[in-house]
Amino acid sequence: MAAKGWCPLSFVLRHWPGTKDKGRRTKDDTVLGFTLLELMVVLTLILILASFAFPTYQVAIIRAREAVLRDDLFTMRSLIDQFTLDKQRPPQSLDELVEAGYLRGGVPADPFTRSNQTWQVDFEDVAVPGSTQAVPGIVDVHSGSEEVSLDGTPYSSW
Repeated sequence: MAAKGWCPLSFVLRHWPGTKDKGRRTKDDTVLGFTLLELMVVLTLILILASFAFPTYQVAIIRAREAVLRDDLFTMRSLIDQFTLDKQRPPQSLDELVEAGYLRGGVPADPFTRSNQTWQVDFEDVAVPGSTQAVPGIVDVHSGSEEVSLDGTPYSSW
């Protein structure tokens, strides 16, 4: 059983040849506190472990943003299709989806640009079912970010 206040590192350092222990001691000869070398060793180990964890943390944040982007794109694309089928014409803007009640929380913010104004929309003439006319409107939406994803494709091409 280890004695109270006993630390293996301080024991080794205290009994290392050529070292003098100048630490404070209690009546029962236990060392109080840590030496500067012990604190530096512990701090170095913590910094080494943190340097391994930080890049992993950064990648996890990017993966989470990519997941949010995929979900937002899927939701907006399906709502564009629903709007087109319900109203017999495509929406003219993303705000029209909000005004019609399809996007209740408003246009979501792009997770990479952090703005709801940067979405890139594709306009095309859409053939309306039951009619021979083609009406121009939004058929697809993309991120406005110029960044590249972890798999090497630009977010604007998703």
